[in-house]
Amino acid sequence: MYELAPRDLCAYMQHSTEFTPTFGTAPSALPTKRPTVHLVAGARPNFMKIAPLVRALKADGRLDWKLVHTGQHYDHAMSDVFFEELDIPPPHVHFNCGGGTHAEQTGRVMQAFETHCQNDRPDAVLVVGDVNSTLACSVVAKKAGVKLAHVEAGLRSGDRGMPEEINRIVTDALSDWHFVTEPAGLAHLRREGASERGIFHVGHVMVDNVMHQARQLAQYAPVTLPSETVKRQLGVRYGVVTLHRPSNVDVPEVLAGLVKALNRISQDLPLAFPVHPRTRERLGRLPLALSPRVHLMPPQPYMSFLNLWMDARLVLTDSGGLQEETTALGVPCLTLRENTERPITVDEGSNTLAGTNPERIEALAQRCLQNGGKRGRRPALWDGNAAARIVDILAGEMA
Repeated sequence: MYELAPRDLCAYMQHSTEFTPTFGTAPSALPTKRPTVHLVAGARPNFMKIAPLVRALKADGRLDWKLVHTGQHYDHAMSDVFFEELDIPPPHVHFNCGGGTHAEQTGRVMQAFETHCQNDRPDAVLVVGDVNSTLACSVVAKKAGVKLAHVEAGLRSGDRGMPEEINRIVTDALSDWHFVTEPAGLAHLRREGASERGIFHVGHVMVDNVMHQARQLAQYAPVTLPSETVKRQLGVRYGVVTLHRPSNVDVPEVLAGLVKALNRISQDLPLAFPVHPRTRERLGRLPLALSPRVHLMPPQPYMSFLNLWMDARLVLTDSGGLQEETTALGVPCLTLRENTERPITVDEGSNTLAGTNPERIEALAQRCLQNGGKRGRRPALWDGNAAARIVDILAGEMA
């Protein structure tokens, strides 16, 4: 049935003798439909960025929203537990598109999201970060003529051998609104020709989340967290390790060198190592074993992992998100990569780019243990209010 818009309905009432309202709200007071934005999440790094956006959307109230879970990460330890701990409501749509190669996964998400947009067309799509789901839904949204917002826009490592770098570049090239975490992102987007009107330096939703969850952690009974047992075993002086980048774990020579570095560091500092399933499988192929002082753990729920690393003397990681979270809370971090797309964590924060050379990693770790490690400072706008800024801008742009 054809429906008149409120303004047209009022005009019709003024000029037609056939229309006689009998009950209900006066046409001039009929509610207008709020614009709808669909939030895309699919993998573990997304969930920590979506949580503060959901809170901000609820608090603001000017936009309707739906949460689309692509299912890129699909097991409980990598997905469901984060919804529970971060108080994210159940997704409105779940695609179950996990597994397979990058191309297979991206293709499945594109097909599912295309059907979704045809059945339930949003006014805008918001994607976060740089995972395959971000790329897939960005392409579909733009081909469907839907406005696209990218949260964590403009980050560049300069290494196109990283799958995430390709995802970032393509997503930013398609986006209408770029929400940027640090000044380097502004420079990259301007150099690549993004419209100045669509670039916004807003801070970082990942920092919003870690600050919020750290406050929540203070209310937890520590004994309920899996990591608390490990902390008691290791004592007050320990480090934390994460590794998952293909450039580190899929190249046997690189992974063997990192294992040597961890074994040496662990002689002075016991290490807790929550092991990504992919990394565990790759470690099983190596002839070189990890020291007993490197305590292997399964992937941790968010609060358990936060409880673990926020008290560490040192974090060794190849995770982009953890570089930022450690900077937010002032925990010394060594990034086990040759580059970083988050330079502000090095320039201002608590992060040091260590590379993958075992001797250099060990030397930097020893220096950290001797002088207490780099603490840095929290960058500008990393104040816990980035999500509120994003929602405020979107509501104004979509009005």
